[in-house]
Amino acid sequence: NRFELVIQDPADLDGLTDAAVSAAAEAAAERGHEGKWVFTLHKPSMIPFLQSSTRRELRNEIYDGYINRGNHDDSLDNKGIGSRMVNLRIERAHLLGHATHADYVLEVTMAQTPDRVYELLEKLWRPALKRARKEVRDMQAIIREERGHFRLQPSDWWYYAEKVKKAKYDLDEAMLRPYFELKNVRTGVFNLATKLYGITFTPRTDIPVYQEDVEVFEVKEADGTHIGILYVDYFPRASKTGGAWMGAFRKQHRRDETNISPLIYNVGNFTKPTAGEPSLLRVEEVETLFHEFGHALHGLLSQCTYRTLSGTDVARDFVELPSQVMENWAFEPEVLRQYARHYRTGEPIPEELIAKIKRSRTFNQGFKTVEYLAASFLDMDWSTLADPYEGHVLAFDNHSMETISLIPEIVPRYRTSYFMHMFAWEYSAGYYSYIWAEVLDADAFQAFKETGDVFDQETALAFRENILARGGSDEAMTLYKKFRGKEPSIEPLLERRGLK
Repeated sequence: NRFELVIQDPADLDGLTDAAVSAAAEAAAERGHEGKWVFTLHKPSMIPFLQSSTRRELRNEIYDGYINRGNHDDSLDNKGIGSRMVNLRIERAHLLGHATHADYVLEVTMAQTPDRVYELLEKLWRPALKRARKEVRDMQAIIREERGHFRLQPSDWWYYAEKVKKAKYDLDEAMLRPYFELKNVRTGVFNLATKLYGITFTPRTDIPVYQEDVEVFEVKEADGTHIGILYVDYFPRASKTGGAWMGAFRKQHRRDETNISPLIYNVGNFTKPTAGEPSLLRVEEVETLFHEFGHALHGLLSQCTYRTLSGTDVARDFVELPSQVMENWAFEPEVLRQYARHYRTGEPIPEELIAKIKRSRTFNQGFKTVEYLAASFLDMDWSTLADPYEGHVLAFDNHSMETISLIPEIVPRYRTSYFMHMFAWEYSAGYYSYIWAEVLDADAFQAFKETGDVFDQETALAFRENILARGGSDEAMTLYKKFRGKEPSIEPLLERRGLK
């Protein structure tokens, strides 16, 4: 993440929003580039640039920096480390009696075997790739209309996807962000939890924090009974890893019949407030906030005896269910009307915009699904090697993508040189778990929809008691069937993503 795009000529800011320019000016000042503008590889900085900058060569420069993290043949290069870790994992698997690292890891998951993972990925891959090719044609048509004499490149995708979105749905990020002020979105997700589970969130300014941007809330039952403490740490800083995650300073458990309450934290890297305006979120960031809050609920509402089985200590391909299911409510009209208010006027989001959001929910799903699935295939391909790999890491990456016929306009979400999930124990041979859990979450949300009320209290109680409260105290599929009454279907996911 050492890469910085430093802009000196104001003309090179063409197309960017005032908020993006202001944030870049502040980033430049922090880095000693007074009077200039700096864009980094943190997504709150990079994605608005890719979406809006009219300078194609600069879009390509920042995107090239992003996809080549850890790939510069210097002291911070990760390719050699990656191949060594892959081979050590193979050695460990053999010592423990398994054919591959994936066989070793998946034994305790819902999937259980690599073949079942590949089966799911391939079911989704074919319709997703078909949809992505259609999206490429839509963008290439706009390039021709603008008399561009070039083929769409990966670094062009965000820019031309925004143009397609505007043309097809009369909708773009600039129209939506004023309604997604971070504090309002956070209040919205708190209120959703209250509506579903009856719990409340009270600010606590008397509890020490580890950094000045961190805020603390006490979580209580409707009758005032203490549940736990939630810390939120939402803004990027130089010492902070990119991305978003949930964790626990203390997990819920019981000791001598006494309940030990959880201390949970949510971390994000959302756009930081500037001198001129508050933190305004992109649609993707709204989804991320709801997602990580779902993980927080999993930790907060745990009712387990043993610390090692409480909260999010569940099978890797089950842990994303509580987080991803929360995303389903983020853009429900009733929820939007409650939290999406213009940061200047306080006016609720117009019904016209809500209708446009609903119509555009399957927009760009080919890209999003293909980008993610490609990384999942790469993770599984490395994890199913039975013999040590002696070749070049990037050659392996390229072969993996050729095998699944990845189109050249899309780069996998992660490449080996910066695929932290693949080398972090919790997600190694497990990046597929997001889509596995998405099958679960789409099916789980379908249970709410089948009642005619997406806030149905009986269904919410069943989800809380059978999923959120139980941690890893039983087999994941057993818990899911206790909630749903049956095994999950893939159909709700295909329908939601517009892949049917």
